[in-house]
Amino acid sequence: MKTIDSIDFSGKRALIRVDFNVPLNDQFQITDDNRMRAAVPTIEKILSDGGSVILMSHLGRPKEGPEEKFSLKHLNGHLSKLLNRDVLFAGDCIGDEAREMAGKLEPGQVLLLENLRFYKEETKGDEAFAKKLAELADVYVNDAFGTAHRAHASTTIVAKFFPEAKCFGYIMSNELASIDKVLSDTKKPYVAIIGGAKVSSKIDIIENLLDKADELIIGGGMMFTFIKAQGGKIGNSMCEDDYLETARQIMSAAKARGIRIHIPADAIIADSFSNDANTRESSADNIPNEWLGLDIGKNSIKKFGDVIENAKTILWNGPMGVFEMSKFEEGTRSIAEAIVKATRNGAFSLIGGGDSVAAINQFGLQDQVSYVSTGGGALLEYMEGKILPGVKAIEES
Repeated sequence: MKTIDSIDFSGKRALIRVDFNVPLNDQFQITDDNRMRAAVPTIEKILSDGGSVILMSHLGRPKEGPEEKFSLKHLNGHLSKLLNRDVLFAGDCIGDEAREMAGKLEPGQVLLLENLRFYKEETKGDEAFAKKLAELADVYVNDAFGTAHRAHASTTIVAKFFPEAKCFGYIMSNELASIDKVLSDTKKPYVAIIGGAKVSSKIDIIENLLDKADELIIGGGMMFTFIKAQGGKIGNSMCEDDYLETARQIMSAAKARGIRIHIPADAIIADSFSNDANTRESSADNIPNEWLGLDIGKNSIKKFGDVIENAKTILWNGPMGVFEMSKFEEGTRSIAEAIVKATRNGAFSLIGGGDSVAAINQFGLQDQVSYVSTGGGALLEYMEGKILPGVKAIEES
């Protein structure tokens, strides 16, 4: 894996693809700067070498060219504070202004380009557009794992213009190394916790894990598809009837391979999808008709916790219930706490997927696990065994 540690950036201009797709409020203030802070070590390494930095990113989904609410200029002030230096801003990502500003960069300076997606050529993977970006710098660094599954101009195509001068930044290299620990370099027992709403969105990752995990815990809304597939009564709970046979096949395949699959035996049920709903505990396979399951129950929490605390490798992708509502957060919180305990005892724990990351952050436990992925869709595709275009573009000589 070629990382920025293998390159001396002295006197070089580095074009870094970062993921600064951060949320902004109505006053264009950043409400979560995690992605920006994560990129700081890569930027500082290049600057400390005596290089200069050109940052490019997308923000939001602009439809027809430039839009004020999606301008990266709103990030410039905060980025300057994070880097403790003035960050220059180019009002375009290509063209005369960007080219002139990039050409005048001195060692230690940072230039932020305007939103890449103000050009449709970015998402189309246009080679001419990528070439214009490439002309700004001497070295290409991809540090945007969250977009590595997209064959866009700035994430993939641009790399071909740097055949001998391209590498991964720290975010990318740490993501890949951490994911590989739960895909190939695993210590036993290996526990995979898969939750979330739908079986359909997790089929590929579950099937890939059947060759790797020792224990598979199923939670979230998708658990009811598995329960119904076994003949259980799930009331008004979420269920994908088209995937009942798929659920049965997964359980059969797990049994045949000696993998223990854990499906909740009890649930917290409610008479409506609301934090104000009436709630009670119930057997997960005997829920009354007008009720729906919104979290796992106490017995399942205890059983799953015991399994997790004995693990040496842990993957968590997807919550156990509707953790956004305080009445239904206990299952997800307890899983997070069990993962923290296992991590303290020497397990490697990877948290990935938007909802799992949101949950671990909500509970303030993100610093007590081994690694929290920034990936989202890229993580899922990599876990499914797919080759990510942004990764392949760097690894190809």
